[in-house]
Amino acid sequence: MPRFSVIVPAFRVQAYLHACLDSVLAQSFKDYEIVVVDDCSPDACGPIADEYARRDHRVTALHLPRNTGLGPARNAGMGRAAGDYLIFLDGDDTLLPDALQTIADRIDATGEPDVLMYDYARTYWTGRSVRNVLAAHLDEGGPARFRLTDRPELLRLLMVVWNKAYRRAFIEAEGFTFPPGYYEDTPWTYPVLMSAGSIAVLDAVCVSYRQRRRGNILSTTSEKHFDVFDQYDRVFAFIDARPELALWRPVMFRRMLDHFSALFASRDRLPHHSRAAFFRRAAASCRRYRTPGAPVPRRAQLRHGLLRLGARRTYQALSGAQRLGGRLRRGSAAVRRAVRGAALRAHYRIQSRLPLRSRDAVFAARGSGGYTGSPAAIEAKVRELVPGVRTAWICRAVDAHTVPTGTRHLVPGTFAHWTALARSAYLVNDAAFDRGLVKRRGQVLLQTHEGTPLRTVGTDLLDRPAAARGTDFEQLLRSVDTWDFSLSANPHSTLVRERAYPSAYLTLEYGSPRNDVYHRTGPADVARLRETLGIPAGGTALLYAPTHRDYRRVQQPALDLERLVRVLGPQFVVLARAPQLAGPGGHRAPHPRIIDVSGHRSVETLALASDALITDYASLMFDYVNLDRPVVLHLADIEAYEAARGTYFDITAFPPGIVARGQDELFDIFATDHWRGSRSAQLRAAFRARFCPYDDGYAAERVVRRVFLGETDGLPLPVPSAARRTPSALPAQDGAGAGVKS
Repeated sequence: MPRFSVIVPAFRVQAYLHACLDSVLAQSFKDYEIVVVDDCSPDACGPIADEYARRDHRVTALHLPRNTGLGPARNAGMGRAAGDYLIFLDGDDTLLPDALQTIADRIDATGEPDVLMYDYARTYWTGRSVRNVLAAHLDEGGPARFRLTDRPELLRLLMVVWNKAYRRAFIEAEGFTFPPGYYEDTPWTYPVLMSAGSIAVLDAVCVSYRQRRRGNILSTTSEKHFDVFDQYDRVFAFIDARPELALWRPVMFRRMLDHFSALFASRDRLPHHSRAAFFRRAAASCRRYRTPGAPVPRRAQLRHGLLRLGARRTYQALSGAQRLGGRLRRGSAAVRRAVRGAALRAHYRIQSRLPLRSRDAVFAARGSGGYTGSPAAIEAKVRELVPGVRTAWICRAVDAHTVPTGTRHLVPGTFAHWTALARSAYLVNDAAFDRGLVKRRGQVLLQTHEGTPLRTVGTDLLDRPAAARGTDFEQLLRSVDTWDFSLSANPHSTLVRERAYPSAYLTLEYGSPRNDVYHRTGPADVARLRETLGIPAGGTALLYAPTHRDYRRVQQPALDLERLVRVLGPQFVVLARAPQLAGPGGHRAPHPRIIDVSGHRSVETLALASDALITDYASLMFDYVNLDRPVVLHLADIEAYEAARGTYFDITAFPPGIVARGQDELFDIFATDHWRGSRSAQLRAAFRARFCPYDDGYAAERVVRRVFLGETDGLPLPVPSAARRTPSALPAQDGAGAGVKS
């Protein structure tokens, strides 16, 4: 007897059925069967099901002699199911990787509940994926198993069949089946949840819910939407037959009103000639099943009242007035934005005619992000070395807490922001300032850049339109023409940028100020950082920091981190700085040895706290080698990456550490300790010598003395690499690296 029976009804989904079935067959959990129910589909669904049944004995193809609809098709699938638990998956949806394993683990951990509820993400044809906005209701805190009366808020979740696993013995004992018609989920999900002896929740996205542009049955215009009345008749008949469920009648009454209102408000579901009849049927159902007691939001009270009274014209007039009011509010907001924009432009022009403030300096990093990077290192050194300076940092309000005391915080797009841009003598950024900036005579603009370039940048992207993604090169060059100084970390960066960003600026080949911290942080400080991040004492922390893929619309995880930590053993933890790890719309409950640091503002802090780096094409590798700690490159898609984005040199021929071309190869590198062997150290030393010749802890000081103090002689010279102290050594650890499993 398999653990799961995955029931897949199929009707006119030939374009999606392969992906649906492949998503099940690719699961790491293997104890399941698939029952594909061909609902007499006129397309190729039947042959596709037969093809999969021939290839895999776990797949059963069931062909119905006539089209019965989604509900009866599911019933037919249940009749052939033998699994402990039933899972329903529509033929155009997919399971996420490891979904069945996650579901199985949660069922075991919660003592085999009658129903397990899990989450989904809506996936659009554009590739965009959005997690269910009510996912917070799936919080796993509290009792592992409960009844619906303990957590009635679960009824706010989408009442569909495919976001739950059902214990088959419970379903058969209660005699639950699906009715025919549209909205067949309604008289299934409500009765199942109300009568379940035990429910559990799983805070993990397990299903990708495809949002089709066309062809979704419930989005078609048809009088079959009248089926909703029969479905709620069935729900109330179920409640009336079981007196112990009477407490749910007010809740179901309100849910019914909300459902009717939503259907009537949708302009693409009901034929125009049938809208009046639908409203009359809705009003009749409201009068028939009226059960006060469930709280109704104030915004819905009038709508519900008019629906019960059958006041269709008043209801439509109210809806029209609400839509008109919404358009007026949006129009008013647009006018306010236009007026404010004009006022800001006028304010900037006025401020630009006033004298410069010679002691004012404005800094920003990463598109008005928090206090970080080389601009932050330079700002701190300016306050230390330049008497009387007044510094300001441009960032969003949410990042204001990162700005140090004594440095003014400027919110982008405010009058204070534009005043500072107009009147400050010094402007420092690692990206571009607002395109409305007009650099004045006497202003000094320092461009620090974000790291050493491996991938193609600037005007070199002219030959790579896919990677350029509509870059305005004329605007780019206008911005470059405002630079007085371009900071460079090494000769490679100098050569690349002077070609890719052609203009008359002066290159300062001084090293990278953001790397100074690597040479000035001691073991005690590193130990505190590790403790703050939750790295266990004596553990080995791997920082995983992949880069963005230009050639992909949707960023997909390139590395299975849960499998990685299983291979490595209990002593290893992973610091995951990769937003795409969340997957479609969100991520599952965190693994205890995978620490999500995607939102951490300081990559330097993460680097200091880690024992080694796993990356691919990220410029972080050029900075990380300052620490003289192992680097492993995971380059599974290097051909695609180089074809789409392009690189300035072959990273596989001159890497900062061991290179893995696939996931299994990467696991072997760690299992054999090759990641930190002598070859790794040799590669790292050569890479550091080429790309970090000036990184000695004094780069920010050299910049400040040259740009802000005008010193051209007597700058602190770079310390020769042979004479440099060991950078930011890790605190002593016993048995580092032990516990790796092959």
